[in-house]
Amino acid sequence: MELSTSQRFYERAQKLSPAGVHSPVRAFKSVGGTPIFFERGLGSKIYDVDENEYVDYCMSWGALALGHAYPAVVEAIQTQAALGTHYGTPTPHDVELAEIILSALHPFEELRFVSSGTEAVMTALRLARGVTGRDKIVKIDGAYHGHVDSLLVAAGSGLVTQGLSDSAGVTKGSVNDTLVIPPGRTEALDHVFAEHGKEIAAIIVEPVMANNGLFELGKEYLQYCRDISKKHGALLIFDEVITGFRLAWGGAKAYYGIFPDIGTYGKIIGGGMPVGAIAGSKFVMEHLAPIGKVYQAGTLSGNPIAMVAGIANLRGLQKTNFYETTRELGLYMDEKIARIQKNAGRKPFGFRRIESLFWFSFGSSQMPTTSQEILPHAKPLYAEIFHGALDRGVYLAPSAYEVGFLSSSHTKSDIDKLVSVIEKI
Repeated sequence: MELSTSQRFYERAQKLSPAGVHSPVRAFKSVGGTPIFFERGLGSKIYDVDENEYVDYCMSWGALALGHAYPAVVEAIQTQAALGTHYGTPTPHDVELAEIILSALHPFEELRFVSSGTEAVMTALRLARGVTGRDKIVKIDGAYHGHVDSLLVAAGSGLVTQGLSDSAGVTKGSVNDTLVIPPGRTEALDHVFAEHGKEIAAIIVEPVMANNGLFELGKEYLQYCRDISKKHGALLIFDEVITGFRLAWGGAKAYYGIFPDIGTYGKIIGGGMPVGAIAGSKFVMEHLAPIGKVYQAGTLSGNPIAMVAGIANLRGLQKTNFYETTRELGLYMDEKIARIQKNAGRKPFGFRRIESLFWFSFGSSQMPTTSQEILPHAKPLYAEIFHGALDRGVYLAPSAYEVGFLSSSHTKSDIDKLVSVIEKI
């Protein structure tokens, strides 16, 4: 492919920003090579500045459930932009989007909009501490909850470890109240609550871990989290920034039939615009200022362009039969991938799909059950696959640990192209 224009942009960008990017994984450090600069997208395709076309399975990291430039979303944004980009006031649009979201998230009663998933998680932790009057947070090793200081932690050995800073600039004090447990092990939950039960404000869980591989914790484990947190007076937080409105209309909460105290949302609810939300019961949510004593504010919270994009996107999920469409595509993908797995020869790989989320793990046909089991040589193998796919017009996430996303704009021919590329490589 001709990529000279992208390369020129990258040379300019490196003089202006760290690694020339505004979010680390975009720098291609995990896979090598030069980042590609894109200028437009339509449906399942994206087009770079050199006019190369790619089938996109990254889909703005899961935000674009309906594909690029979904007409109703584009029209809503254009109409609102002509009326003003932001007022710093309440608008009818934040009321309407909140009504749509809460209708899907019953029995949650109230929500508050913020501007990102990270901001939603940050607020949820502060809210849980304010509601319970406790300090400690339990998180699962390998789960990612945005770049919140107290959750950028590395685990040690053992059932429970006190968080250690996993990023420069994060103080020991910031993670002092974070307790890290291994995924899926109920004995770890028993142990952490036996040791710290009266100090724990909340457990925060990605119901499907989808930022460090793709791992399903399972309904029984999530129910155990629900039961033990309630028993000890702690709150349960579901981080649904990825799974919200992707696994089901009501997110993982509805998919598994397990109801946390607080949910955090982002990505799909903004239709590609910056947005996040925290939702919960009236009792929990009204601990937030100005009614309660837990302070939270944001200049761009409830931005009207993000609100109208979210309204159009969520309505589009229903109009396009998103869940049925992507489930059918997923089953088609399963069948095609299983066929080439049998003939993988010296380059075996595993494949996992949970509804419209999927993940390849290269180096073994046996899929890891936790992020700690990902093989050391999976990363260089993935880099080979990534660049081979890129050269053939398929865009995957530029990291071995990130997942892929199906949208309602993908077709069976798009799946065929992905499968063909992997088979050839």
